[in-house]
Amino acid sequence: MINENSKASIQTAGRLALVLGSNGGIGGEISRMLLKRGWRVRAMSRRAALPGARVDMEYVTGDALSRTDVLAAAEGADMIVHAVNPPGYQNWEKQVLPMLDNTIAAAEAVGARIVFLGSVYNFGADAFPVLTEVSPQNPFTRKGMLRKEMEQRLKAASLRGVPVLIVRAGDFFGPATKNNWFSQMLVRPGKPVRRVSNPGYPHAGHQWAYLPDVAETIGRLLDRSDALAPFSVFHMDGFWDFDGLQIVKAIERVSGHPVKMKRLSWSAVRLAAPVVPLFREVLEMQYLWRMPIRMSNRKLVEFLGEEPHTSIDLAISATLAGLGCLDPVRDGAEEIGRFINVTRRV
Repeated sequence: MINENSKASIQTAGRLALVLGSNGGIGGEISRMLLKRGWRVRAMSRRAALPGARVDMEYVTGDALSRTDVLAAAEGADMIVHAVNPPGYQNWEKQVLPMLDNTIAAAEAVGARIVFLGSVYNFGADAFPVLTEVSPQNPFTRKGMLRKEMEQRLKAASLRGVPVLIVRAGDFFGPATKNNWFSQMLVRPGKPVRRVSNPGYPHAGHQWAYLPDVAETIGRLLDRSDALAPFSVFHMDGFWDFDGLQIVKAIERVSGHPVKMKRLSWSAVRLAAPVVPLFREVLEMQYLWRMPIRMSNRKLVEFLGEEPHTSIDLAISATLAGLGCLDPVRDGAEEIGRFINVTRRV
């Protein structure tokens, strides 16, 4: 008997996906998901394939800011995954739109679908606290305005014949990514967790997205690509931390010992922002931690029947193991490997 994943593999066998940003957390997860479904995956990055790179992927060197590089990398591609962001959470104004324009130009040239990872940045207070795919987009931050413009350009491309799939999700976390709030704020990669720094205000709910679940959601949507609209947008629910403390409690349960929590001093971030560029960028997103903002996944569930969802303890276990944050005295290599490999309930 052929299961759904096997059917998807048969349908996509030999099809080529170009992944921009494959060295990042979401790009890497999507690459692994596509390979499981029978896609050929070509990864483009500024650096050559790193040591330990997968032998079942094709690697090309290129810069997402170079249209020539992107066009060359996209030759023969059926899909382009746009998962690239400016390094260090900076220089958005100079880089995000040119990079996206290059992806759109390449997709038009080769007839490829674009897959894009969205966020809540492009919404404003008039749409809070519950966001749907058609909520008004009136952002009040620089990043929000850029995100809105990116989606507008993608919609315009879809009207010119480029199919677009946008999946919006909460703050990413997972075992193979270190460039996010979880790994840069809550915990310190490479060290057992003894305390966490919580950026959330008291009682403010927050939405998180476990990267393997995000990739699986994209995979299931692509499995039904024939039913997707030319411009398709879906929201994920992910893990809703209703009071901003549940993810901390999950970290404590998984760690097996008390974990001290301290609140991030936003006043200190504000004071340092003029001289620390990263803090200036982080400060712009403070509002996301001050109030409960939640995306509704109703449309996604109606389309797929369910949202892929890993239990929070298992997701946190895999993440902490992947980040080297589980105490090796307590957690043997065999157990850590189990947490990394068993990452989703389907």
